Amino acid sequence: MQILSCIAFTAAALFGVACAGYIPHGHASSYASVLQHTDGHYGYGSHDNSLHYAGHGYAHHDHHYEHHEPHHYPKYTFEYGVKDAHTGDHKSQWEHRDGDHVKGGYTLEEADGTTRVVEYTADDHNGFNAVVKKIGHAHHPQAYHHGAYGYDHGHAGSY
Repeated sequence: MQILSCIAFTAAALFGVACAGYIPHGHASSYASVLQHTDGHYGYGSHDNSLHYAGHGYAHHDHHYEHHEPHHYPKYTFEYGVKDAHTGDHKSQWEHRDGDHVKGGYTLEEADGTTRVVEYTADDHNGFNAVVKKIGHAHHPQAYHHGAYGYDHGHAGSY
């Protein structure tokens, strides 16, 4: 019985592998690039990361807790993209941050054939600002309307 189970399992596994070759796979590519900078240590107040507190005496109830979180200078760069010929999914994004200044953008191919391009900046003074552009002309596919149940308002049609 155990040998029969082993043979059945092996046959099912081989069948699954053989069938996987017949599944149509689209050709797609994607990329990602991440670069992170750590330029030293900047902090608020002391560079001591320990927790400071006053004692717990019975006569004295002064609970003074002081905690300094480490603050690292925020600086990074990343980008990624997808180009899938099978699904038509084409997009990319990039972003760069240096301190409190962020700059980035993305592109996206829309279903109507146009390309959306967004470029943005963000900082403490101006907030988030984006400029959106649309490149190309929209191509809408021709729609075919069929009358329903013979009520096609005088036009020949079928359902």
